[in-house]
Amino acid sequence: MRQANGSQAHCPYCYEEISRRPAWFRCTGQLSPAQKRCAPAVDQVLRDRTGFAGALPPAFAAARRASPVECPDCRGKTTIRVCPVCHSRLPVHFGEIDSHLIVPVGAKEAGKTVFMTVLVHELMHRAGQQFNAAVTGADDYTRHRFPGDYESPLYHESRLPPPTAAQRGEHNRPPLVFRFTSEKPRSSGPLARVGRPGSRDPLRALLSFFDTAGEDLRSQQSMEGNVPYLSAADGILLLLDPLQMPVARELAAPGTRLPTPGSADEPATVLENLTDLLLAGADGRDGQRINRPLAIVFTKMDALQHTLDETSPLLRSPPRARYFDEEDSLAVHTEIQRLLARWDGSRIDQIAQLHYRTYRYFGVSALGETPTEDNRVSARGIRPYRVTGPMLWILAQFGIIAVK
Repeated sequence: MRQANGSQAHCPYCYEEISRRPAWFRCTGQLSPAQKRCAPAVDQVLRDRTGFAGALPPAFAAARRASPVECPDCRGKTTIRVCPVCHSRLPVHFGEIDSHLIVPVGAKEAGKTVFMTVLVHELMHRAGQQFNAAVTGADDYTRHRFPGDYESPLYHESRLPPPTAAQRGEHNRPPLVFRFTSEKPRSSGPLARVGRPGSRDPLRALLSFFDTAGEDLRSQQSMEGNVPYLSAADGILLLLDPLQMPVARELAAPGTRLPTPGSADEPATVLENLTDLLLAGADGRDGQRINRPLAIVFTKMDALQHTLDETSPLLRSPPRARYFDEEDSLAVHTEIQRLLARWDGSRIDQIAQLHYRTYRYFGVSALGETPTEDNRVSARGIRPYRVTGPMLWILAQFGIIAVK
């Protein structure tokens, strides 16, 4: 998305570029000083783009972006900004604060939905305390859907969500949009950008998560539906299942639930498909490497922990400081490179090195243990392992959190 400094902005819901379009607003539907009231009706644009068919006050183009503006029908004032393309209500401060579209994508059965649920939960709680940050839903849809459809089933009912269905109709699954608020990092000093809590003005950023289906990444043709989201993405979380690699699969701990094998879901193939799609767009026009942060995340590492050396950084707990620890992250990155060679997965490293300017490897486990046969969390509960690392790295690339 376009940043507050005036660069290109994308809607966090439809991901269309909107910074060069006229500003749109929606009437409040309240009685105006002129004693008029706009009647609610179905917004055909919103229905066609998102499937929402509820009655709403009318949307209209405005001559200026600053609010409040006057509704041309009832003459009432409104501050409700909507996207000029999809008519979704834009979050508060949109266009005034940094907005980053983070797209998590992954192969089928890589555990992407579970990972995203645990990631957001950890950002809201443990990571929020660690970085003195607040992560909240940026709209009513997110504030209701994340707890009800994602968090509660996993954390309170101990059941895993069903696989995300591939998009077949005209309507897109609305993304989840969160507001990340933290202290503004310091720009200099021996503890680079790390300081006393509450001593500086807050820094706010919008994070948009689009939950793609794993089968949407199995071929270039199936990925075409994700072009708008990936083209607008500021950062990409690519989730790969190491258990789809034959050597790693043989090393899995006894009792591990193994994914259905398939060449289309092998990590190297998924990365190839993603890379080809990005190169076919704006990323491939200048002949340079793809210039957006790519976190390559290997999931289900709990099934392979017993194969690691005693000195492996993947067996250490991540630092609990108020900054992103670059040294620890690079140690994990190097360890994953070593494991890729062991798993006969060096082709993944070759693709990443030759095509991406900024990428980093991560090894995580969202649940900490393989789920039960009936698709439930084990009796020992959810014990996430290094789940926040990939997102914190991307946030650090944008300057949203401190780095040391």
